[in-house]
Amino acid sequence: MPEPELISHDGDQVYGLPALENNDGFTNAQSFMNVVETILNVTYVYLAHNTQWPGAPVVGFATAVMTLSKTILYGLNEYYCGFCQIGHNDALTLAVYWILPNGFWIVVPSMIVWVLGKNIAQSLVIASGSSKARSKKTN
Repeated sequence: MPEPELISHDGDQVYGLPALENNDGFTNAQSFMNVVETILNVTYVYLAHNTQWPGAPVVGFATAVMTLSKTILYGLNEYYCGFCQIGHNDALTLAVYWILPNGFWIVVPSMIVWVLGKNIAQSLVIASGSSKARSKKTN
């Protein structure tokens, strides 16, 4: 019986053998940040839906900004290294395995940042209006 063939990940070499062989720490550091993001996302869901804590949107906003920033960092890293990890791909492979998935992680967090940012800003306006009204009554 033949041995199963190892599946290589040639699309993005950051996650492939070249990075492992070069002892590149980016993948591990990025994975660590993914764990932090996941913990914060679960924390946001718990705070927003179980405890209904008014500060929960700040946690969700911060986490979405982390995800968005990290994804943009991937793209900028590729741009500034001359597409050193993904430049070997043909256009279809690049679109299917790199551009579309990363695009998702730019569009969705951007929408979350927009919605939660608006909610936070509205809450600040309401809070500042309430405190102004109270301070006028006491003066």
